[in-house]
Amino acid sequence: MTELGFVIPGDINLPTGGYTYDRRVLELLPKYGVAARHVALPAGYPFPSPETLAESERILKSLPPDMPLLIDGLAFGAMPAEFVARIAQPIIALVHHALYLETGLTHEQQHTFHMTEKMALTFARRVIAVSPATAKTLIDDFGVAPAAITQASPGTDPAQRAAGSQGPLNIISVGSIVPRKAYDILVRALARVTSIDWRLTIAGARTLSEEANAALDRVIAETGLAHRIRLLGALPRSDLDSLYQHADLFVLASLYEGFGMVLTEALARGLPIVCTTGGAAADTVPDAAALKVAPGDVAALAAAIEKAATDADLRRRMSDAAWSAAQGLWRWQDTARTIAEAVKNTTREAP
Repeated sequence: MTELGFVIPGDINLPTGGYTYDRRVLELLPKYGVAARHVALPAGYPFPSPETLAESERILKSLPPDMPLLIDGLAFGAMPAEFVARIAQPIIALVHHALYLETGLTHEQQHTFHMTEKMALTFARRVIAVSPATAKTLIDDFGVAPAAITQASPGTDPAQRAAGSQGPLNIISVGSIVPRKAYDILVRALARVTSIDWRLTIAGARTLSEEANAALDRVIAETGLAHRIRLLGALPRSDLDSLYQHADLFVLASLYEGFGMVLTEALARGLPIVCTTGGAAADTVPDAAALKVAPGDVAALAAAIEKAATDADLRRRMSDAAWSAAQGLWRWQDTARTIAEAVKNTTREAP
């Protein structure tokens, strides 16, 4: 069995899409001939302090020099080139999305991340991209050779088709409350939807960005919509399944997505979707299952939500398209199998 160090910064149990991906792959890799060891790096990425980098280097140096390392991009893209150059093991980079495309960065931070990630990627023997959009970014913005890229999309668990609600239109949105998810824009859009009674439920961790939480609280107060909006925080799987089961419409206002795992979760329940075209979101959901708008456009998002909210026949058609698309989604076994093959190929190719 091939041995692998899966290098992941911070708390792997955090309820984000990236950590969910890491947990599921780590769990399933042994089934496909890869004995994956979780190598935990300190928290602090993608803004590592000198102390964080020093501790990270100590940890990596303690591993066998011939053990390939699959390094999560949250850490790898923020590692200085001189640090990466000292890593003795064969490197496979896992890129959920380019760090410089994260919302809320200064121009200087964007430039730094772009250069740091570009240089780090020159040391990777193979790169795992979670979507075609991420693969395109790797090629166009970082100069990664297409032959070095393996696409391993997130898996989706089979699920029951949503039954919907019996009251006001039940709109849900799922994902951590961070600037990139643009929940403040979603609330401003919903403030314009006045032709139908609706309720919004947001399920997502509130512990990752004080800025985004403050912006969301502020816009809810400004619009006077607190009586129509529930903020549930991060939910256990059973409660999240129940939330999907009783939803009528799924909305994602993200400014950018490297993949958008919650979109495939909505597809898996046959939910009609309103989303943006930010990053991979435009490709993750078939056009027949969603109304798509440009990211950041409050008026367009409001119009799309109102169109879906007021047209039950349209929602049924979108629901049928979503349910049909769900039957062809990747499962987590597909994801793990693809990564396992990439790891084995990298090991065989190693000098």
